[in-house]
Amino acid sequence: MTLQDPKSVLANLINWAEQEKAIRAVLLTSNRANPKASTDKYSDFDVVLVAEDIHTYFDKRDWLTVFGKVLVTYWDDIYRSATYGSELVGSVIQYEDTRIDFTLWPVELLCKIVEARQLPDDLDVGYKVLLDKDGIAKDLQPPTFSVYIPKPPGNALFQKTVEDFLSVAPHLAKCLWRDELLPAKWCLDYDMKHNFLRVMLEWRVEIDHDWTLSAGALGKGLKKHVSTERWNQLEATYVGASMEENWEALLKTLELFREISLEVATSLGFSYPDVMHQGVVSYVSELRKQA
Repeated sequence: MTLQDPKSVLANLINWAEQEKAIRAVLLTSNRANPKASTDKYSDFDVVLVAEDIHTYFDKRDWLTVFGKVLVTYWDDIYRSATYGSELVGSVIQYEDTRIDFTLWPVELLCKIVEARQLPDDLDVGYKVLLDKDGIAKDLQPPTFSVYIPKPPGNALFQKTVEDFLSVAPHLAKCLWRDELLPAKWCLDYDMKHNFLRVMLEWRVEIDHDWTLSAGALGKGLKKHVSTERWNQLEATYVGASMEENWEALLKTLELFREISLEVATSLGFSYPDVMHQGVVSYVSELRKQA
């Protein structure tokens, strides 16, 4: 597969937008506009098109073919921003040789963001102005690149995260006892790991980086910031379809979460609810014996 050169993608975008009277500004956002972010040849282009009427480009989509052969697309429904009250819509456009995630903004939304003198998260993570026909975007605040850096949790949030994590395990144990693979995998690999274990691991990493690191969405950059031993522990919790493997993975997940949480608790001056944890482990172990 031959990928489009990034400079060529941006040049094509600018050239097209310059000829489109209704397009008033173009912004590049996210990783490709953030000097602190890592990108590779498959990194997508996050592009905001500021238009006189976003419905024109939402309803008729033949303009997408200007940028390559479209393989598949995803579009949100047009919705109204809760913060600014303006309509907008996002999309994912996968081409044969690149991916562009277009967001359509009306001009009024850009004006409101400028007037607010505070960037929304999707600009504060990083942006570059590629085209600004009316000179509106030049007055945007500069990005801080800090919006997705986790903040230290208070004790209440820490305790809730622990209890929410532990609360999933008994239900997961019942799913395994019943030989219900799909709900079991959802509970283990999504709910317990992504919703809670990942968050706790991110907090642990932030402690080592003085709460200044953005590891990336869904933990994609965490591997670079944890020890090989700990990463191997995490990998050991990912298994196949065997019920026996998943029983073992559940217990390993519980133990890994406890280890990481104890380190976070020690650093932040919190306590870990060991009595609750051991009660959950005992419950899981008892159901495993009956399976």
